[in-house]
Amino acid sequence: MKKLTQLFDIEWYKVKHHTLSKILIVAYFFLLSSIALIASIKFDLGNTKIHLAEQGIFNFPYIWHFNTYIADFFTFFLAIIIVSMITNEFSYRTIKQNLIDGLSKKEFVQSKFVFGIFLSFLATLFVFLITLVLGLIYSDYTSWGIVFSQIYFLLAFFLKLTAIFSFVLFLGFLFKRSAFALGFFFIWMVFEKIIYGLLRWKIFDDKIAGKITAFFPYTSLQNLLPQPFTRLSAAKQIGKQIGEKIDKFQGLDISDFVIVAIWIYIFYFFSLYILKKRDL
Repeated sequence: MKKLTQLFDIEWYKVKHHTLSKILIVAYFFLLSSIALIASIKFDLGNTKIHLAEQGIFNFPYIWHFNTYIADFFTFFLAIIIVSMITNEFSYRTIKQNLIDGLSKKEFVQSKFVFGIFLSFLATLFVFLITLVLGLIYSDYTSWGIVFSQIYFLLAFFLKLTAIFSFVLFLGFLFKRSAFALGFFFIWMVFEKIIYGLLRWKIFDDKIAGKITAFFPYTSLQNLLPQPFTRLSAAKQIGKQIGEKIDKFQGLDISDFVIVAIWIYIFYFFSLYILKKRDL
C-alpha cells in the first residue's frame, strides 16, 4: 500500500503542476454538478409534452441508471488528462529521467494506472453524492430498500471509467502522441460499429451479432451503461400507443462486468509489454 501511495504522489505532483489538467478536472466536476439542471428541460415528442422532472428521472432506483449514463458523456475530459500523462512523458523525455531516478518500468506503468483508478473513484464518489442528494429531494420513493436497489450502476460507472482510462493509456504508450491516441480511440469506436453492422446485415441477426461484439473492448464498455430513456414513463406510453414494447432493459449481467475487467488487465499487460520492449 505504501508503494502505491508513493506512485500516486508522483503522478499527483505532475498533474497539479500542469495547468491544462487542472482546468479539465475542474470543468469535468462542474459539468457533473450541472446534472441537476436537467430537471428544467421541457420538450415535445410528437403529440406528447415531456417535462423530464415529471417523468421520474430523479426517482429511486432509476436515478442511479440515469445519472451515471449522463455523467459518462463527460468522461472525455478526464480521458484527455490520462492520455496526456503518457504522451507528455515521451514528448518532454521525463520518462527517461524517472527511470534514471530509480523508478522501474513496471512501477512507471503502475503509477499511471493508480492515478487513473483514483480519478475513476473520485468521479464515482461525486456522482454518488449528487445522485443521493437529488434522489432524496425529488424521488417519490425513499425507503432504503428501493434507494439502493440499483446502486450497481455506480460500480458499472467506475469500471467503465477505469477501462476507458486503461484503453487510452495503452494507446498513449503505443503511439506516444495525444492526437494519434485519441484519434485511434474514436476510429476504433467506429470500427466496432461497422463490424456489428456487417455481422447483423450479412451473417447473423441482431441478437447474435450483439453477443459476439459484446466481447469487443468498446462495445463491452457501452454494455455496462445502456441508454436509460426507454425506461421513462413517457417512452412506455408511446410504446403502448404504437403497440411495441419500448423498455427492453433487463438489468446488467455479471458477464458484462467480467469482460470489462479482463480488458482492463489486457490493456495494463500490453502497456507494460510495450514499455519494456521499447528503446527509450
